[in-house]
Amino acid sequence: MPDDGRDDQWEAALDRVLELTLLLGRDMTESLARMGLTEARAHLLWDGLAETGFVTREPSPADRRAILVTVTELGRTTTQALVDGHRELARQLFADMSTGEFGGFDAGLGHVLARLRAHLAV
Repeated sequence: MPDDGRDDQWEAALDRVLELTLLLGRDMTESLARMGLTEARAHLLWDGLAETGFVTREPSPADRRAILVTVTELGRTTTQALVDGHRELARQLFADMSTGEFGGFDAGLGHVLARLRAHLAV
């Protein structure tokens, strides 16, 4: 395949995607830390959450083998803060893009993700 200069553009675009993943990861880690969470706790709402007050665990009165897990007020407010923060970040990143600009970005990103998923599935 002849080098028509696009290789440099593609590599620069890949570098920007990689930088984006690093920045999003850093933002997520810092945001979760401010709420007393780790990435694992945010994704896996079981590990250690009772000890930190996000859920309660009690024996089920109907089945002694079962444990009832209930989200506490702290758990509810933290979950809502995660949802609100996600929405706010999306607004900060995309609100000033035109409909066409955002549509092109979204379509291109969808294409890149589909290609990466296919590549990783091999």
